[in-house]
Amino acid sequence: MRIFNNIYTLLNEREKRRGFSQKQKMSSLINKLKWNLPWLARYPLARAFDLLGQTAFEKKHVIFTVADHFEPSWSASGELSLDAQRRRLDEYHKLARATGEAVKDADGTKFRHTNFYPAEQYDRQILEQMAAMQAEGLGEVEVHLHHGVEKPDTAANLRQSLVDFRDCLAEEHLCLSRFASANDDAQPKYAFVHGNLALANSANGKCCGVDEEMQILQETGCYADLTLPSAPDETQVPMFNKIYECGLPLTEKMPHRKGFSVEVGAKQPQLPLIFTGPLVFNWTRRIKGVPVPRLDDGGLAANQPLDTARFNRWKSANVTVKGRSDWIFIKLYCHGFFDYDQSACIGEDARRFFSEIIENGEKSGAYQVHFASAREAFNLISAAIDGKSGAPNDYRNYRLRPIMEEKGKATKNDAVFAQTNAREIAAG
Repeated sequence: MRIFNNIYTLLNEREKRRGFSQKQKMSSLINKLKWNLPWLARYPLARAFDLLGQTAFEKKHVIFTVADHFEPSWSASGELSLDAQRRRLDEYHKLARATGEAVKDADGTKFRHTNFYPAEQYDRQILEQMAAMQAEGLGEVEVHLHHGVEKPDTAANLRQSLVDFRDCLAEEHLCLSRFASANDDAQPKYAFVHGNLALANSANGKCCGVDEEMQILQETGCYADLTLPSAPDETQVPMFNKIYECGLPLTEKMPHRKGFSVEVGAKQPQLPLIFTGPLVFNWTRRIKGVPVPRLDDGGLAANQPLDTARFNRWKSANVTVKGRSDWIFIKLYCHGFFDYDQSACIGEDARRFFSEIIENGEKSGAYQVHFASAREAFNLISAAIDGKSGAPNDYRNYRLRPIMEEKGKATKNDAVFAQTNAREIAAG
């Protein structure tokens, strides 16, 4: 009961900061408790299983994937002009390059994000530079989409939006991926992050409106969704700290509210795979001497300092493929163009933090760090399900391979990269 009292205090503090009236506070608190009770009720037992499932004496491979809600148009004062967005992206590219060169994992892979770019904000020049960043090893491009914001979207419009953007990324910019096996289809495949967190109409019609969204994602080539966790938002489902397949028909609203965790020796899961980041409580905060938990959802943000204790919380979520306890997947997220968060997600604070945990792992011998794109993480998960063993680096291209690396396409990609470098040199 104590955990719920403390969580009530946590939610109440949020409403105080917003300056709500007493009536507004009570209404908001009731809504938040209603939204969050399904997963909160499961949290104590689930955390016990997470902690018991850890094996203390085996060397771990800690696999980081950073899902960047990549929106250069964002600013606190409103959407930026395209010229301003392009200038911001130039600066971001330089910052990502500097951090990638400074921080490399056990395999020599650069620290980088997976860049989920909003379909509704498409600009050819921005995507050309993002493709050049991908060619440089600074972040693969995947699909982000805000829809149904002003009014509920339709299934037909959603499908067309996804197909058009998917094909544009694949054909015009050589982004996304395809299955390597000749037994699989040649359709471009993509990872997805839902704008406003409203995956599969989980916000009760707001910011989506399409109950059968998960089915449409599957049919248009989505191999994994990386939207979650979303607590304390109403879109959070009872499944957390898991990699799983949807447990309900994909034509239903929120079919991911139930699911089946992936495990070694099982058949490959129904897609899209639901790949969640850590959702744990940080109990270190005190208000008037009372421990008041703070949600740690894996956000790389200025208001959640990066330190060893936080790294240990993420590991303790124990997000794994069942039966492969030595591979721990930590899916983080960020908004790379929130100015006040850039240091934490791609700048100086990120460099310091990830360098420190890499060094600590090397010194202690307790773990190795690996940086993986969403596609690479999916491949590692698939390899683990198939019972593969050894170093994670051996399986980065296990099932899905980048379109950019297909035979005959390297020349165009190199030209894009050269054009980007030429622009930078000309700009000084």
